[in-house]
Amino acid sequence: MNRKNRKPFAVMLLASALAAGCSDVTKDRKESTDTAPAAQSAYPAALTYWVPMTANVTATMKSFGEIAAYKELENRTGTKVDFQHPAFGQEKDQFNLMIASGRLPDVIEYLWGGVPKGPDNAIKEKRIIRLNELVEKHAPNLSKVLKENPEFRKLATTDEGNLYMFPYFADAPDALVYNGPALRKDWLDKLGLQVPTTLREWESVLTAFRDMDPNGNGIKDEIPLLFDAKVMNVGHAFVGAYGITSVFYQDNGKVKYGPIDPRFKQFLMMMNRWYEEGLIDKDYATLDQKLKDAKMTEGLVGSMAMNTGYGIGSYTGAMAKTDPAFKLIAAPYPSLDPGGRSIGHKESPFNGRGAAITASAEHPEKIVRWLDYAYGEAGKMLFNFGIENVSYKMENGYPKLTSLITNNPDQLSMSLAMTRYSHGTFAGPFVYDKRFAEQYASMPEQKQAISVWTKADHSKLMPPLTMNSAESSKQTSIMNDVNPYYEEMVNKFIMGVEPLDNFDKFVATIRKMGIDEVIRMKQDALDRFAAR
Repeated sequence: MNRKNRKPFAVMLLASALAAGCSDVTKDRKESTDTAPAAQSAYPAALTYWVPMTANVTATMKSFGEIAAYKELENRTGTKVDFQHPAFGQEKDQFNLMIASGRLPDVIEYLWGGVPKGPDNAIKEKRIIRLNELVEKHAPNLSKVLKENPEFRKLATTDEGNLYMFPYFADAPDALVYNGPALRKDWLDKLGLQVPTTLREWESVLTAFRDMDPNGNGIKDEIPLLFDAKVMNVGHAFVGAYGITSVFYQDNGKVKYGPIDPRFKQFLMMMNRWYEEGLIDKDYATLDQKLKDAKMTEGLVGSMAMNTGYGIGSYTGAMAKTDPAFKLIAAPYPSLDPGGRSIGHKESPFNGRGAAITASAEHPEKIVRWLDYAYGEAGKMLFNFGIENVSYKMENGYPKLTSLITNNPDQLSMSLAMTRYSHGTFAGPFVYDKRFAEQYASMPEQKQAISVWTKADHSKLMPPLTMNSAESSKQTSIMNDVNPYYEEMVNKFIMGVEPLDNFDKFVATIRKMGIDEVIRMKQDALDRFAAR
């Protein structure tokens, strides 16, 4: 098919899924027979709740208050919640302004691991409150979770012993391992190629994608690898083959920074060669998500690192009607040598996100009881699966998602449809249920991806660390210089704008900026974490 005559239907389909509405939550709904574990008077009558929006929510809603789980939570507890959302993409700046102003809501849900000066300092400055005693006295559900899972308590407690929020915990494979390299399986089959497992095999496959017209349009327009440097920082695809990452990692308890390792130069040399040989998209550094989606759904991309949900799931769904032959397959994180292992993506069971109660809140014990509801059995079902007999039905004791979610009548993807009813598709103050994970990644391609990507080496990944006030301020100051310089130079090295002979100067500059001091501070934080 001639490229200029391609209809962008798949792109439109993907976009429409993000914009479509959904049926009324209460339509044909059966009244819940679940009751709250305490009298409604034990909960606050109202509270203000600051929380950043997520892409899934913004696609079809304007506030968390529209999510059915929160509507039902109000019915069960009597608590009216005024959700306050910062402008999408400006969460960090607006959080810092809010904290500095001292004008605080009752609850703040945030990624507290990255808060300037750390959560211990936020307690000392009377921005948020220590929750240890309140949780022990008024939160039996969370107390039970922490008692039964000592590793969770270790992850969610600061170096000074403070429990400062109601945390998000997840210990299911698809919640922890959801990003990795994938290829067009139909292209591999057409060219008689196997799924690559080493960097050498990847280069051979990418070369074939470039030269052998796998999309069959007679035009040499294929993009063998849609590279994304930011995704590399998250998933470690390709750079992990060298036994390092492009961020901080630990090796036998010693903190290291990958970009100053000589092996990082080897990685850049390979990527520079792939770029010059047309194996990587020439415009990779300027692509946003919409452009990446467009290139994939137009049949141009042979491989990229992607998520199981927004990636394998969304692209497979979008292409089902326009290109029935379209098929993706996950590849192992490539190694240097056959049989070797590469560092791959894996989240911590606790990623630093949770709901803290501010020092401005009245009756914090009531807010503690309200937040604790999500950690009990009834709350866990509500936050993971939504509304019984609407978004899920119990079948032989198993909460099975309904066709409203799995085959949405408004053509919403499973992820977007589920977000209308529950919190299960994104982090929050609750415990993720693996039974949701089993159904959310329901496509064979998704299950295969999780199975393959889980086998990568995760031993060098850093746990979530907390910095003290002085460390946090110093680290922020240094990394504000290092990060933009690193991003600029990596792209210049890959594109050939900067000769790789200048790699040593690159390393020297980063050291001059203070990276060794950050490594030392992270080492201290890692040692403290190990001693918790």
